[in-house]
Amino acid sequence: MKKQLAIRYEEIISVENLLGAWQEFLCGKRSKVDVQLFQLHLMDNILVLHQELKNLTYTHGGYKAFKISDPKPRDIHKAIVRDRLLHHAIYRKLYQFFDTVFIPDSYSCRLRKGTHLACNRFRAFASKVSRNDTRTCWVLKCDIRKFFASIDHQVMYCILDGYIPDEKIVWLLMRVIRSFSATKHDIGLPLGNLTSQLLVNIYMNEFDQFVKHRLKARYYIRYADDFVIMSDKKVWLEEILPQMQSFLADTLKLSMHPHKVSITTVASGVDFLGWVHFPDHRVLRRATRRRFIRGVVSNPSVAAIVSYRGLLSHGNTHTLHEKFLIER
Repeated sequence: MKKQLAIRYEEIISVENLLGAWQEFLCGKRSKVDVQLFQLHLMDNILVLHQELKNLTYTHGGYKAFKISDPKPRDIHKAIVRDRLLHHAIYRKLYQFFDTVFIPDSYSCRLRKGTHLACNRFRAFASKVSRNDTRTCWVLKCDIRKFFASIDHQVMYCILDGYIPDEKIVWLLMRVIRSFSATKHDIGLPLGNLTSQLLVNIYMNEFDQFVKHRLKARYYIRYADDFVIMSDKKVWLEEILPQMQSFLADTLKLSMHPHKVSITTVASGVDFLGWVHFPDHRVLRRATRRRFIRGVVSNPSVAAIVSYRGLLSHGNTHTLHEKFLIER
């Protein structure tokens, strides 16, 4: 029996929660024209949205699509203001519950987590597996192919239904989920939605639980669609790989990227989350290093330099720091 959400639908759609969500949504967006237009008649807009949600007549609007490079090209889909407000209202009521469901070593889009903590955990795990560098530490590294674009809506529904007894909440979530399809009907989540960040973690938590409790993988770290498993036995990693591939395909309708699956040693360097990790240090990945250099040259502002120094402080980057930041 899965842990059950105690929040009621009425708490999510309440005017109080919608107003609280608006204040959070406003951060950094006050100058946006669409946000200003919505705020001109804020209470009227919120009351109309509340009434539609109360009557179960709410329909999610469309999306504005655009591309970014982060660093690879990504398709972003931006919802209209009132839908993004609802995303915040949903997120602020559901996040805390689901955060208690997730495993500790899932690091993407979670409070008090992130890439730096994931990298530190990688180093700690590598030290334990290698027994302070006295044994070989093998690392199975994998990546989910077209992650957001491959989320199956029906599978998502079944997962949510297992956690949420209030049918109205499931109805609302499916309204948001089914507002978007990447390539064909009922497949994909938009990168631009705040709710998508929570939903993909709920989706992949099924895999996390399988890896931890069925495969008994003690040294497992996941950040979004990238994950690693460490062991001092290469054969064991080779044995569990097809089991993970089968679970992803059969249960979650996902597949691993065929060119991004590897089993290597930490001693030879493991590329994970922008850094290449070695037993006693880590260095910037070549692509990350090139982006850093381009960024320093094109944007030498005080704020940018502070940000770059923060990035470099998490690894062995003395040469880069001296060459590009010491005099700035």
